[in-house]
Amino acid sequence: MAKSILVGKKPTKYEVEILDKPISKSKFSTALKSYNKVLVVTDNGLPKKYLADIKKLIPKSKKVYIHTLSAGEKSKSLKSFNSILENLASLKFDRTDCLIALGGGMVGDVTGFVASSYLRGIDFIQIPTTLLSQVDSSVGGKTAINISQGKNLVGAFYNPKKVFISLAYLKTLSEKEFKSGLGEVVKYAFILNAKLHKILNSNSSLVLSRDLKILEEVIHESIKTKSKIVTQDEKENGIRAILNFGHTFGHAIEAKNNYKGISHGEAVVLGMIIASEISFLENYISRKELDEIKSLITSLGLSSDYKKYNYSDLKPFILNDKKVSKGKLNLILLKKIGSAFKTSKFKNSNLSKAFK
Repeated sequence: MAKSILVGKKPTKYEVEILDKPISKSKFSTALKSYNKVLVVTDNGLPKKYLADIKKLIPKSKKVYIHTLSAGEKSKSLKSFNSILENLASLKFDRTDCLIALGGGMVGDVTGFVASSYLRGIDFIQIPTTLLSQVDSSVGGKTAINISQGKNLVGAFYNPKKVFISLAYLKTLSEKEFKSGLGEVVKYAFILNAKLHKILNSNSSLVLSRDLKILEEVIHESIKTKSKIVTQDEKENGIRAILNFGHTFGHAIEAKNNYKGISHGEAVVLGMIIASEISFLENYISRKELDEIKSLITSLGLSSDYKKYNYSDLKPFILNDKKVSKGKLNLILLKKIGSAFKTSKFKNSNLSKAFK
């Protein structure tokens, strides 16, 4: 059964629709009703069937164009950004037209940033096809590309017009991609959502077997959590910062690996354990809570082995993070499971101690 969540504030409020089946022609036609031309941005890693299915849903009266990026984080770049902009200009797109992001987080982030920039803003629709993009990057209006100095350093806050989340896409995800998404799901349980924490604790085997009923509940609770936070704080001036739990260290791990060999979700999981270790060292959470955090992560089949990284190796990337303000590093730590907060007040020695 379809579930709907409204995200954001007027005039840029938008609907996220969670469907337990493929997107219907009637729903899609309604979403595209006011547009003339459509550019679908996707990548060459997406199953061809998904693109073919979306093309069939677009009314014949619309002119449809496809822009295909190379799969992978490397395409989240100025080069991709520029190539789509030039394509839109050559096709004479205007504000009566729209973009569709069909794919994972990379596709959504680049497409959203293009939409925010072309003609100072045209509409775009998100169709995330990975668990990670469904529960995270497609919701909240953050768009970005990477540059050599770090991840997501260039971008804009720009809301989509609509987000379609179909659980049907999750059937073909690789185990690695699926578990990458679980990393972000578990984050919501740790920072704010006690109900989600309980669901994951009680149903880890059903989650791992991709039971659709449980997944629908997990995705709904995850997006509800993110929606609550980003609606209160659209531009990360306050509570939204807690969504970065694990990300300072996770992004550093990704950058250290040159965005190869480890997924975003896997890196964030390791970052959450490091942040939890620091929360323990700072006397916010107990040893029992720290063990509970590690236990839930392990029960979901996620790796918790971050000890192969040294703080000294990650430090340059950590200090180049967006969370550095006025020369001080801000961390998201836990007061308890289900309650996170931002602080720049911690012992620097605990950063390196957490890696020992």
